[in-house]
Amino acid sequence: MKDSSQQLIGHLEELRSRAIKTALAFIGFLIAGLAFVKPIYEWLIRDLDTKLAILGPSDILWVYLMIAAVFSLAATIPVAAYQIWRFVSPGLSPRERKVTVRFIPALFFLFIFGIGFGYFLLFPIVLGFLTTLSAGQFEMMFTAEKYFRFMLHLTVPFGLLFEMPLVIVFLTVLGILDPAKLKKSRRIAYFLLIVISVLITPPDFLSDVLVILPLLLLYEISITCSTIAYKKRASRSEESNAEQGQENLILRSERT
Repeated sequence: MKDSSQQLIGHLEELRSRAIKTALAFIGFLIAGLAFVKPIYEWLIRDLDTKLAILGPSDILWVYLMIAAVFSLAATIPVAAYQIWRFVSPGLSPRERKVTVRFIPALFFLFIFGIGFGYFLLFPIVLGFLTTLSAGQFEMMFTAEKYFRFMLHLTVPFGLLFEMPLVIVFLTVLGILDPAKLKKSRRIAYFLLIVISVLITPPDFLSDVLVILPLLLLYEISITCSTIAYKKRASRSEESNAEQGQENLILRSERT
């Protein structure tokens, strides 16, 4: 009992240490992001015909912090993934360690790809649609705070949600998930994804549809990737069992 409690305390201390390392990395990248925030800000508003308005001196600071925080989040993802991998790696086989460590850079690129999807494809469509609704009826003025809040609501969630296929493959490799469970939970997953899409998008039908469809497609892609990973894992397990059986037969023959 004492050994198990000491082991649990050791795991919690290691988890705390890795969480602190991840938090320090986020703070470091946040400071670096603040150093380059002005060029990033100018690039993000390059297509706007008018300058963004601010309602107070703190607004621009909040916008700069938002931009730097997204930059820091993207840069911290590989660090966080590596710390998680180091935490769980003692319980993995050498082959599983070799396979799962390759997921770390892919998590970063999927996050960037998801943000790019939201920014280059979804954001212009939704913004253009909402702008046309007020054409000729209202005097439109964008504040920096509302403009960037709207932009981040349509981009950052996609960066995180595009990680879904890789996370599901990782859990499949570890034996926690399998395609059968994912297919059985399809209705619940669809419902949750629809709720998420409604929460992160502006209150209009076009935005909801443009977000819901990619999320449902991502889930189906996740099931396909999980199926492939599950089959590979099963084949490796059969091979290892066959090799173990041959070794046992050789040992028995040597004894006789």
